[in-house]
Amino acid sequence: GGLTMDEPILYVDRKGTHCEKWDGLGERFGREDLLALWVADMDFRVPQCVLEAEKDYLDTGVFGYYHPSEGYYQAFMDWEQEHHGYSVQREWLRFSPGVVPAINWLIQIFTEPQDRVLVLTPVYYPFLHAVRDNDRTLVACQLVHQDGQYSVDLAAFEAAIAENQVRMFIMSSPHNPVSRVWRREELTAMLDICKKHGVLVLSDEIHQDLTFDGHKHIPSATAGDYSHMVITLTAASKTFNLAGCQNAFVVLPDAKLRKEYDAFTKRIHIREGNPFGYIAVEAAYRGGKAWLQQVQEIIWNNYGYLREQLAIHLPKACVTPLEGTYLMWVDFAAYLQPEEMERFFEETCGIAVDYGAWFEGDGQSHIRINLATSRENVEKAFSSILQGLQAWGRI
Repeated sequence: GGLTMDEPILYVDRKGTHCEKWDGLGERFGREDLLALWVADMDFRVPQCVLEAEKDYLDTGVFGYYHPSEGYYQAFMDWEQEHHGYSVQREWLRFSPGVVPAINWLIQIFTEPQDRVLVLTPVYYPFLHAVRDNDRTLVACQLVHQDGQYSVDLAAFEAAIAENQVRMFIMSSPHNPVSRVWRREELTAMLDICKKHGVLVLSDEIHQDLTFDGHKHIPSATAGDYSHMVITLTAASKTFNLAGCQNAFVVLPDAKLRKEYDAFTKRIHIREGNPFGYIAVEAAYRGGKAWLQQVQEIIWNNYGYLREQLAIHLPKACVTPLEGTYLMWVDFAAYLQPEEMERFFEETCGIAVDYGAWFEGDGQSHIRINLATSRENVEKAFSSILQGLQAWGRI
C-alpha cells in the first residue's frame, strides 16, 4: 500500500450498509428518502493501503486480544511532525474510542459538578451535550460574525472566563461549524487568557488535516508555552474517513494530567481499542497522503461549485469562507425564517443538513453542508434549494 498518485477516489453509495449518514435518516429526520449532507463523514472509499492492511489482518483468521504495535504510535508521531510541526513524544499518547468520549471523560476527570466550562458558539454540538450531560454549567461566548467571517472577541472571551470562574475551555480547531483555521496570534491570545486564569484547555483538532486555500493548522500546544494546560484531541477518523474504527488520540504532555487520566481509564477499564482501528489508523498515516490530497481537491471543487452557484442564483445567501473542515456554513436569513428551516430543507428540498440551531449561538438561519460527497449530490442539492425557494416565492 505505497503512495500511488493515480489511486482513484471512489464514491460509494452507502445506502443499505448500516451507515448512520444514509441509513440513520429515519431516526434523526423522520424519513428515509432524504439526500444526506449532514453528519461529518465522507462518502469515499478509504485509501487502498488501509484495505490491504485490514485484509492481511483478516487473513490471520484470529481476532483475539490485541496489542497495538509501536509502529501505530510512530506513524501518528511522524504524521504530526511532518504535517503540523508538532513533536509529540510517545509517553504523551493515550487512547480514547473517539474525540467525543474523550471530551466527556476529561470533563469528569478535571472538573466538578456545576463547574463552568466555556465554548465559543456556534460550535460542534457534542461539546454542548458533554457539558450539560455531565452536570457542568455551560458558558457560551459568541463568536463575532460579520458578512460570513468569524472571529473571537477577546475582551468578551476574557470577561466570560473571569466573571464565571471558568475551569475548562473546549476549543474547536479548526472550528466546526464556522470553518475557521485559527491564526497563531488568535491562538496565543486565547491561550494566554486561559493561562492567566488557570483554565484547562481541551483542543479538539480532529479536522487538523482538512485545511484549504493556504490556511495552515497550528496545534494549540505548539503556539507557545502551553503544554501544562493544553490537552490535544485528534484522530485519523475525519482525515481518512475511519470514524467507525473508534480510535482517537489524547495527547497529554503534562505528567500530572497524564496520571489523572490513567487513573480514570483504569477505573472504567477502557485503555485500548480494537485491532481494526489500530491497523486502519497506522496504515492511513503511513500511506494515505496522496489519497488525502485528492480528496481535498474534490472537497475544494465542490465548495467552489456551490459557492459560485449561490453567488449567481442566490446572491443573498451568505457563504462563510472554507478555511478548514469539509463543512460549508451558509446563512439563508435573506430567504428563510429560522422556524421555516426544517420544513423547507426536509419537506420541500428533500435534503438532510445540520441546522444552525443545533450549534447554538447566532446561527439560527444557517445550515451546515457536508461537501465530502459526489459532485452529483452537491448539484442535486443546489438545484432542489433553488427550485424550493422559487416554489416558496422567495426569489
